[in-house]
Amino acid sequence: MLGPLLSPLQAFAYVLLRFILGLTFAFHGIQKIFGVFGGDQPDVMSQFWIGGMIELICGFAIAVGFLTRLAAFLASGTMAVAYTQFHWKPWDNSLFDTSFFPAVNGGELALVYCLVFFYVACAGAGRYSVDAKIRQKAPNRL
Repeated sequence: MLGPLLSPLQAFAYVLLRFILGLTFAFHGIQKIFGVFGGDQPDVMSQFWIGGMIELICGFAIAVGFLTRLAAFLASGTMAVAYTQFHWKPWDNSLFDTSFFPAVNGGELALVYCLVFFYVACAGAGRYSVDAKIRQKAPNRL
């Protein structure tokens, strides 16, 4: 019923998703790297600093659609590590006790980021992106 109404908006909805997803992820990186907006500035080259750099760089790359598949895949993996290491912590608890569940361990955002970034890595940048502009300008190769 809504298909005919919403289908023409699919490309726009995807670019909006990719843009907001990337910017919110980059904002987490800004918090970590610069220690602003309630973030704590970690030591350079620490795990938190590296995570913050991935959030910052990959977030902006995803937002504009530049090297999108690579950036989203790296962001997805980073969030999988964040969920496992900082929320679930299976080595500290029984493997599937209550700490496994995102609503209990506070890891909903990390888990959702992980899966949506994985989707973006699979789907690519889409029509409205730097990647699409680069493809348009590339010479046709057989």
